[in-house]
Amino acid sequence: MKKFTAAMLTMALAGAMLTGCGSAASNTTADDSAAKDNTAAAATDGGTLRMGTNATFPPYEFVGDDGSVQGIDADIAAAIADKLGMKVEITDMEFDSLIPALQSDTIDVALAGMTVTPERQESVDFSDSYAKGVQVIIVPEGSDIQSPDDLEGKNIGVQTGTTGDTYCTGDYGQEHVKQFNNGPLAVAALVNGQIDCVVIDQEPAKNYVAANSGLKILDTAYADEDYAIAIKKGNTELLDKVNGALKELGEDGTLQSIVDKYINADAQ
Repeated sequence: MKKFTAAMLTMALAGAMLTGCGSAASNTTADDSAAKDNTAAAATDGGTLRMGTNATFPPYEFVGDDGSVQGIDADIAAAIADKLGMKVEITDMEFDSLIPALQSDTIDVALAGMTVTPERQESVDFSDSYAKGVQVIIVPEGSDIQSPDDLEGKNIGVQTGTTGDTYCTGDYGQEHVKQFNNGPLAVAALVNGQIDCVVIDQEPAKNYVAANSGLKILDTAYADEDYAIAIKKGNTELLDKVNGALKELGEDGTLQSIVDKYINADAQ
């Protein structure tokens, strides 16, 4: 993701962090969530806001020491639910399962550092953007890859279903792109010399590089993006309520508090 400051989160959401808002948050497995008889329509009526995510994307979503899903997106969902007089329930699943889960009413919203793209807009509706992001390139120290111009013919690691996957497959062909279920697996393959680089969002990339010596992020970005909340196509009632909550949270300082909790602006 692109260097992240409060100014980048101009579209909404500011204020109460998960620990400070009045909503209760719970975490379930995808199977548990699928078993619940809870529709998207009911979720807009003071009940439970069911959030889907892929918790391998720190600081936006990750599994905490207590086993719960935590991070910027989890806190944002809790703050939105609080504004709507609801509680939030989080389901951790594979990233490429999120849109099908929305379409089947297994979840109500997907917050997973999801980029707005024309292809995804054909399948789901998106809220107002709440964050700016950027795709970056992770390489080993001493790599001959110095910029995106050097990726031709290289073996590129990506997370399945992400925009990094879409961009790289389109730009360099499937034969040069190795897909992984999550970012840590892609980075592990890079450390082990199975691929030449990883294309992924900047904020999680910083975490992966910090945890693996001998890796670095190139200064040149691969692509700029907008993040938003995905909602089942046609569910205008929930979409309007989410956008209304985002606007209020953007005005009352909640998002700034959430971002500051997870990203040290002074270190950027």
